[in-house]
Amino acid sequence: MKQMPLYYFSIVFGGSFALSVILTPLVRRLAVKTGQVAAPKDSRWHKRDTAVLGGVSIFCAMMTVWVAAAMYSGWIVYGRPYLPMIVCAAAVFALGLADDIFSIAPQHKLAGQIVITSILMFFGFRLGWTDSATINLFLSILWVVGITNAFNLLDNMDGLSGGVAFIAGAFLFLFLYLNPVPYAFSGPVLLMSAAYLGAILGFLLYNFNPASIFMGDAGSLFIGFMLASLTMIGSPAQAMERSYVHLLSVIAIPILLLFIPILDTGFVSLMRKLFRRRISQGGRDHSSHRLVAIGFSERKAVLVLYAFSLVSGLIALSITRFGIGVSLVIIVLYLLFILFFWIYLAKVKVYPEASVVSGDGTGVFTPILIEITNRRRLFEVLLDLVLISVAYYTAYLLRFEGTLGGNFDFFLKSLPILIACQVLAFFVFDVYRGVWERTSLTDLIGYIKAITVGTIMPMLILLFAYRFYSFSRAVFVIYWGLMLILVSLSRLSFRLLEEGVRRANPEGNPVLIYGAGLGGQMTLREIETNRKLGLTVVGFMDDNPNIKRKKIRGYPVFGGEEDLEEIINKYLVKNIIVSFKENSGEKKRGLTARCKKMGVDVDVKEMKLIIS
Repeated sequence: MKQMPLYYFSIVFGGSFALSVILTPLVRRLAVKTGQVAAPKDSRWHKRDTAVLGGVSIFCAMMTVWVAAAMYSGWIVYGRPYLPMIVCAAAVFALGLADDIFSIAPQHKLAGQIVITSILMFFGFRLGWTDSATINLFLSILWVVGITNAFNLLDNMDGLSGGVAFIAGAFLFLFLYLNPVPYAFSGPVLLMSAAYLGAILGFLLYNFNPASIFMGDAGSLFIGFMLASLTMIGSPAQAMERSYVHLLSVIAIPILLLFIPILDTGFVSLMRKLFRRRISQGGRDHSSHRLVAIGFSERKAVLVLYAFSLVSGLIALSITRFGIGVSLVIIVLYLLFILFFWIYLAKVKVYPEASVVSGDGTGVFTPILIEITNRRRLFEVLLDLVLISVAYYTAYLLRFEGTLGGNFDFFLKSLPILIACQVLAFFVFDVYRGVWERTSLTDLIGYIKAITVGTIMPMLILLFAYRFYSFSRAVFVIYWGLMLILVSLSRLSFRLLEEGVRRANPEGNPVLIYGAGLGGQMTLREIETNRKLGLTVVGFMDDNPNIKRKKIRGYPVFGGEEDLEEIINKYLVKNIIVSFKENSGEKKRGLTARCKKMGVDVDVKEMKLIIS
């Protein structure tokens, strides 16, 4: 089948977008007149009455444009084979619309989704991830129902579910357009995707923060079902090839395209299970809500999740461009970053009970988690096992220009020796005694020693056992550098995230620290780690002219009292903390008098270290 030019799909996209833009305000007006309005609730995020039924405009815009485009392009090829999928999608839409209007019990709604998905499977739409037709059938049902509900759960903040669906659909379109496959009719899928993307983007104009209309269950279930189906029929899984590269792309590409809704659903389900809450109940405990809880605005929280979705899509798109080795390294590193970031989010308190991850929670799973993460350090050892393998494998890839070839046997032969030596070195140098939230320069020095010893030991063993025949010294040098970076970043992850979040989202009254010495830095650390103070540092003031206009821990150092009025007016300073070791009381009185003379309302405090 000859692939249609890009401009043709652009026309389909534009038509669907325009129709969605026109229909959405009409549907909003209808929803308000008929009382289909979502009122604010404790378990919901919005703060004002908002019209629902936005899914109607998405559904009508996509279906209208798709039918017209398929008939114009050739109904026998572009329309009729996919009619069962469209009919099932319409049934899911009707199920969601009934829930929006009449409120259906979660178990009944799930049963309806399973029935509709099973009908879709009857017409031959299914994944081809394995050689077993039975396993593929059950995986397909799980995939479609799971993704459908994932987007339903993700619809918890203005523009989030629709935006992530648009990003995932856009990358699916790019993947199919850049990788046309003769055995899969990518043209019809591209046509359907273009109509789908236009309808969602048109709705997003009204749904992004502050939203004037919600898509409701009719919209979220429909876009989830459609995207699950599109990734299923557009996947390269139906090929007969079974190489490692193929299997990686078969499984990884659709999962990466839909990674954020899958991740958020799994994360929320796990946390609610640990806290003995019903998974089906609403709540402000999603990834987006936790991002707001740590200081992001609603828009920024949604944009952060958009960014993760974009990165996932780019990785999925790049898999076919790289070999299996490079792709695996990229995916593992990305998953490690995701792991640290979502553990950080899990520490945010959103339930009345204490956080399970922090070790203060109650429940069946809590003692096990504490034992694993705090006492036995099993998590750190397993993490280092992954880091060692990734660093060593990457070192081989860099040394041999992306392909191991015959060196793969030497990699496998030496990897167990390296793991044993490196983990032993970590134990000897007390790496597993450190607290990640308090990692310091002293800890980094310990990492350097442990990694150096862990690199030299296997080299000596290989020299003694094999006379280092066919092993590359450059590989171990590269490994040393990569391992140092990975270990340092993993141990500093929570501090880096905490500092990055605080810098990006300053909250609290602006405060100046007068005195950039050790006392000032102690004050800075206390303000950064103690949110109850309600302060955000704008910089230091110091009388020493040699450090003026320099930075300490990323904060600027201003001048002395002669610049006070300018700084207060520029940064809207409400507090000044004097951090002198000596004569701090005298400096406090002088600054208080100066602020009164300037006519500004600034609270001047004095830092005191009390040991009793």
